[in-house]
Amino acid sequence: MSAEPEETRLPFEPKKKRQKPAKAQAKSVEPPNKPENKPAGSPKKPENKPATAKESPKKEEQKPTFSKEEMAIPKIVSQRMVRRVAGFCGIPTFLGISSLVASYLLMTFADIKLPPIAVLLVNLGLFGLGVLGITYGVLSASWDEDRVGSFLGLGEFTTNWGRMVETWRSTKSG
Repeated sequence: MSAEPEETRLPFEPKKKRQKPAKAQAKSVEPPNKPENKPAGSPKKPENKPATAKESPKKEEQKPTFSKEEMAIPKIVSQRMVRRVAGFCGIPTFLGISSLVASYLLMTFADIKLPPIAVLLVNLGLFGLGVLGITYGVLSASWDEDRVGSFLGLGEFTTNWGRMVETWRSTKSG
């Protein structure tokens, strides 16, 4: 994303690309030297340890640190995401629950026999759409603070999906 021009960056995207945190190097703690009970005539051997990369102090590169405000999604964008998730997830989930109630009422009061597999598949489909609605609601919202976006958010979805896939590939490769 750092190769992108300044105009296509998101407002809440950091200016510099974050580096992966360095893995903590295991430092071996040596016990303090204890005097050993050796005969007085035995010679002491000096311990010559080769210098390793772990022991020699190196100046580590200063990693850019970002404040919580710089890393956080702006409030207007997060509210836009929540509204879209509520719609794209809430409506199918409500319909899934309603179909359970409707099938019960049809079977008890109207004596209509519905195959249980049909009720199951309808509910599975509607609840599945509700789960997919969470992802679609977040990705179809405009991530730009100044732009509201379209009603269905198809253009925003393709843009945000492309950004997400690009980020996955860049973190996977490097």
